[in-house]
Amino acid sequence: MILLVGLISSRINTSNSQNNRILIDSKKPAHLCGLFCLTLPAMNVILFDNNRANYYPLSFTRPIAYFRIGILTIKEKWEQYYKSVSVKTEDYLSDKFPNKIAKDNLWINAKIIPSKALVTELKSLRKGEVLSKKGELIAFRNSTFNTKKLNTIDSNVTFDSIEKLCDIFMYNAREIESDFTYLTKKRNSKPLSETNTLIGKNIFIEKGAKISCSILNANKGPIYIGKNAEIMEGSIVRGPFAMLNNSVLKMGAKIYAATTLGPHCKVGGEVNNSVFFGFSSKAHDGFLGNSVIGEWCNLGADTNNSNLKNNYNEVKLWNYETERFKSTGLQFCGLIMGDHSKCGINTMFNTGTIVGVSANIFGSGFPRNFIPSFSWGGTAGFSVYKLSKVFDVAEKVFARKKLTFDTIEQNILSEVYTLTKRYRNEQ
Repeated sequence: MILLVGLISSRINTSNSQNNRILIDSKKPAHLCGLFCLTLPAMNVILFDNNRANYYPLSFTRPIAYFRIGILTIKEKWEQYYKSVSVKTEDYLSDKFPNKIAKDNLWINAKIIPSKALVTELKSLRKGEVLSKKGELIAFRNSTFNTKKLNTIDSNVTFDSIEKLCDIFMYNAREIESDFTYLTKKRNSKPLSETNTLIGKNIFIEKGAKISCSILNANKGPIYIGKNAEIMEGSIVRGPFAMLNNSVLKMGAKIYAATTLGPHCKVGGEVNNSVFFGFSSKAHDGFLGNSVIGEWCNLGADTNNSNLKNNYNEVKLWNYETERFKSTGLQFCGLIMGDHSKCGINTMFNTGTIVGVSANIFGSGFPRNFIPSFSWGGTAGFSVYKLSKVFDVAEKVFARKKLTFDTIEQNILSEVYTLTKRYRNEQ
């Protein structure tokens, strides 16, 4: 038996090997310490952005940790395991997304989706150590954002990470299932009106949600309906599916699996395997598939996107990091739209289209499949969408949600406007 007296270390190392450690947690029996059980200190976690250009246009206006995949954002997923979670991102975003730095910090690559196995491994990381996987930085423990002179340890567990924008909708089904399990554990769903047809058992309804005369099929995955959300009459939903607080499915909506509506969205028509980050609308008929829509976007009536090429070839997407079209390795890939962008009625988006921030698209025919930020126009050509007009529209849109388009939001869009000038051939 090992007798611990006086100052007790928070870790017992049973071997000289860095990869062979045993942690003692006060919540469980610790047979190695005999008389004492040890508690790991609460860790301050900071999710840091890396290679941000690879995630444009969605990362122009938010840290990577604020990407929504499944029901929760990446940051919210980490908050299941740690009480203090903040982000390190670009300076122009830091007023809206501040970080909290302590004397001892666990810095984690923001693209990583947490798992129990990975969290267990991270808990064994000492100050001054780096966790890597196949040579790539996963996390490190240090007082500052600095990995120099730190000891590197190889990870022995598997985990998911967002390597490209398409991964958001590719992983969405299983992340809905994972988040559903977490959010509904030991909780009871609110009852549903008998006017609905329910298929399957994994359907959870939060307080204040309204659903009438609709079909909800959870046979192949769970369905989560957030607080004060509404599903109007005649809607047909197949899980896995999630809609967050105050979102609305319009009458007769047809929603296929692996789809997420963030908070305050309005969606109608046909949607398949797509993610709306929040505060965006596709309120009328039209098809959207294998797509990611940022915040404050609006798709006009009868907007459609192609998610499959006529020749069934792999889809290519514009990549800001390489500044060229890059193969996704996918047959099905639709539309990626940055925040504040909008399109008029009957807009048609080609397979694999990237729309930047605050673009306004309208007119007949297919616009090109890379539309720079702050572009105004369509197939006939684009002009520059001036900041003053962008601000005027954003102020009105925010007011509709009883929010204020403040100087912080203005400064972010102003910075993105400057960052993206060269894509518009603007001097």
